[in-house]
Formats: sequence, C-alpha cells, structure tokens
Amino acid sequence: MPIIYRYITVEILRTFAVVLAVVVGIYLTVDFFEKIDDFLNVGLSFSRAAIFFLHKLPFIIAQVMPVGILISVIVTLGLMNKRNELTALKSSGMSPIYLLKPLIGLGLVSGLLLFCLSEAIVPMTVGKANEVWLQEVRKKTVTRTREKNIWLKGNRRINHIAVYHPEGRALFGLTVYEFDDSFRIIRRLDANKALFENNRWLLKDVMLQRWTTDENFEVSWHDQMEQTLDFSPDDLSYTVKRSEEMGYLELREYIEKVETEGYDAAIYRVDLHAKAAFPVVCLVVCLIGSGLALKRGFKEHLPAAVICGIATAFLYWVLHSFSLSLGYAQMLPPLAAAWLANFVFLCAAVINLLHTD
Repeated sequence: MPIIYRYITVEILRTFAVVLAVVVGIYLTVDFFEKIDDFLNVGLSFSRAAIFFLHKLPFIIAQVMPVGILISVIVTLGLMNKRNELTALKSSGMSPIYLLKPLIGLGLVSGLLLFCLSEAIVPMTVGKANEVWLQEVRKKTVTRTREKNIWLKGNRRINHIAVYHPEGRALFGLTVYEFDDSFRIIRRLDANKALFENNRWLLKDVMLQRWTTDENFEVSWHDQMEQTLDFSPDDLSYTVKRSEEMGYLELREYIEKVETEGYDAAIYRVDLHAKAAFPVVCLVVCLIGSGLALKRGFKEHLPAAVICGIATAFLYWVLHSFSLSLGYAQMLPPLAAAWLANFVFLCAAVINLLHTD
C-alpha cells in the first residue's frame, strides 16, 4: 500500500474510532435513562440492566457505523484540505481519482464488515436483549420460534399466532383456546386475520366453537368481530423474532416457508433485500463525504461541512425509511424499495464529485 493511502486510511480510522465512541455513548446514555426505571421497578439488579445494554451494543454499532464513517471522512479530508495537504498532492501530479482509491477501498471493506456484523453477531445479541426485556422486565411468558409461530399464555387462555406483521399491526392464523378453572377447554376461536384498531383487535373470517357439555359444542362463523385479547402490538414487538434477529439465509428460508403455507411474505422480502442493501451505504457515504470535504466553500468552514454531512445522513435515513414503507405497502417492488436510497445518493455523490475542484 502506498504511503499516502496508508496515511489517509489511518487518519480516517482514528477519527472514526472517536466518532463511533461518542455517538454510541450518546445513544446508550439516552436509552439507559429511558429504560432504567423499568428495571428498577421490577427489582432487577444493575448487572442485569448492564447485560441488556451490552447485548444491544452490536445493533447500535451497526446502525450508527455509516454515520461515523461519513463524519470521519469529512473531518479527515477537510483537515487535509484546510492544511493545503491536498493541494500539495495535486500539485505533485496526483489526480482526484487517485485520492479516491483508498476511500473506495475503505467503503468496500467497511461495508463487508458491517454485513458480517449484521449477520453473525446482531441477530444473536438482539434476540438475547429482547428476551431479557420481555421475560424479566415485562414479565411475559412467551415461547418464541424461528418460524414466528408465537405462543402466548394469558388469563385462562392460550393464544397461537402463525404470522405477525409489525408494520401493519396484523395477525394471521390466530387461534385462541379458553379454559375453565379445571383446565378444560370451553371455547376455541380461529381467525384468518386480525387488525389492531382503536385499541381493540378486529378479527376477520372467524370460526367460534363453544363447548356446552363434554360431548357437545356449538359452532358459529363471523365475517368479522371485535375481541379483547391478552396482548397488544407493543407486547408482540418483543415476542416476535424480527428480521434483524435472523440472518440473510435464515430469513430467506423463513420467507419460503411462509409463502408455502399461503401467507403474504412481501414485508419480509423487503427486509431480505434491505439486509444486502444497507451495508453498501458505507461506500456511498465515503463518496459523499469526500465530495463535501473537497468543496472550496467548506475549506475554511469545516464545521459547516460536518453539519451538511449529518443533514445528508438524515435525508438518507428519511428516504430509506420511506422507500421501505412503500415496499411494505406493496407500492414498490421489494428490490426497488430496498435499493432506492442507495441509488439516489450514489448518483448524487458522483455528480457532486464531478463538480469538485
């Protein structure tokens, strides 16, 4: 590796370490003060709270890593530009494309590391954190499986959910068993779909069975009916093994299983493509950051370049979230929904670099 490449890479990594520590520290501090009262109210020790936040740490790092890289590139190249180091390199015959090579390499390597982190570590640690929060803090008795078959125990009830879509707050394949004091089944309710509206569950395509005696029962069918269940979408948000708790191959296997059983898996296809698209943002932010840092107007105003970079990251997050929402609503194909933000900002980064001195 040429000396100049090594110099730029080391400086960016040093700045990245500081930025990442600050951003993660702020994130953890805010999250800590939001949740510590919940731990204290149920009598859990500080060590259990610490374990919960340690398990969330890889997920936090994965989320803020692109922002850290963006700020690090802007600060490093901005300081080099302010000290006229880039001018000296250009005057010695080095082209801008030559200077971009270590940034492109850094973006590719960091994207690969982010993908590995999201696949190998985050699914395991997020699942552990959710179990601590749900079982020890929320005191919910839940059996969670990889296939998202959810069993919930309530007041003389056992609830089974085949599939839950968090974004639409919708259940599919709901079965509710009700028991008497002797634990004999007295009622069974089956619903093809359930939506949470006005703080109540609206069930559709319902079959209701009531046991009148040990040998006789009545069956009735309803197009829709309101029902009070023992759980809310907030409870299910922790009981469901969400997409970030599964690796790419595991999620793809789950999608095939859901579609084979006849349920809609469009939401999970969006998440599947997003798992591949999100790490690429590391390359995109390297190009965006270099374009901002090399702007003549930001040479003497580095804080303005950093603020502009943070605003750019916010706009990326807005567009990415919006496009994913369109994919969840099936208004965009899953592939387009996951990659739209990357494509738009990559084009913007290239155009910006073409107009950079």
